[in-house]
Amino acid sequence: MPFFLSLNSSHFTACRIKFNHVRSRSLTVESRADMAAASSTVRVAAAQMTSINDVAANFATCSRLVKEAAAAGAKLLCLPESFSFIGARDGDSIKIAEPLDGPIMQQYCSLARESDIWLSLGGFQERGSDDAHLRNTHVIIDDCGNIRSTYPKIFLFDVDVPGGRVYKESSFTEAGKNIVAVDSPVGRLGLSVCYDLRFPELYQQLRFQHEAQILLVPAAFTKITGQAHWEILLRARAIETQCYVIAAAQAGNHNEKRESYGDTLIIDPWGTVVGRLPDRLSTGITVADIDISLIDSVRAKIPIAQQRKPSDFWNSSSL
Repeated sequence: MPFFLSLNSSHFTACRIKFNHVRSRSLTVESRADMAAASSTVRVAAAQMTSINDVAANFATCSRLVKEAAAAGAKLLCLPESFSFIGARDGDSIKIAEPLDGPIMQQYCSLARESDIWLSLGGFQERGSDDAHLRNTHVIIDDCGNIRSTYPKIFLFDVDVPGGRVYKESSFTEAGKNIVAVDSPVGRLGLSVCYDLRFPELYQQLRFQHEAQILLVPAAFTKITGQAHWEILLRARAIETQCYVIAAAQAGNHNEKRESYGDTLIIDPWGTVVGRLPDRLSTGITVADIDISLIDSVRAKIPIAQQRKPSDFWNSSSL
């Protein structure tokens, strides 16, 4: 993974030591169901905003939300899909797309380092393999400003929304091919973006093959599909994987053509909503405490990991 910021050696060493300690603690806690709840709790935040076609204005909003989350004691802030830009016209996103070592992402790396907080950047317009395509990339930055992991969105939004407009994300976006999970101070994160939410097999893989404890679902759901399915799908993913789900959402009118549903949520492994903005359309953050011992408890009492059938069981079953 590229190292994009120039840090002095003592700062980098301190960050490496801190991350190695966090990674070790995270993996140890996951295997110890009797860990005391008080020592396994860590604060997270999820942001809600209305991005527009102005990179500088969106960064100012994100900067304010990052500082608010850090002041609240959060170790991780999740920002929604398209946090840095939503175009007013078709093709605008292609024009502003940059590589991950470009100036836009550099700003967010610096922001994470200066605020001493991990950032989940829910969907960045990363330059694609040619001038006609980009990648919708979920980027994880640590509190030293280093990019820890990236996930290009796998499932692209090619949908004729009932009563709405037709979307064809694949016409300008390259689909990702890899499932991604990464260790962090709040637990092991499983990465996804928006429309991925409708494909439960991705989250099953993140939980059972990649040992995710927290599923991140940054999104810009349409108003129509959000009203019908947003909370239901998120709570289902939490329940069926026994993971926390953090869903940072775009909200409100971005321009004359595009409106997002909002309703940023944090959901626990039992399917209970533990964090939610009081206003579905407001700009702000919601905060919740991730309790690793609750994950362990739910998984121990309902041991679906041990009771699942292997894939060849289904292949051999008669109809």
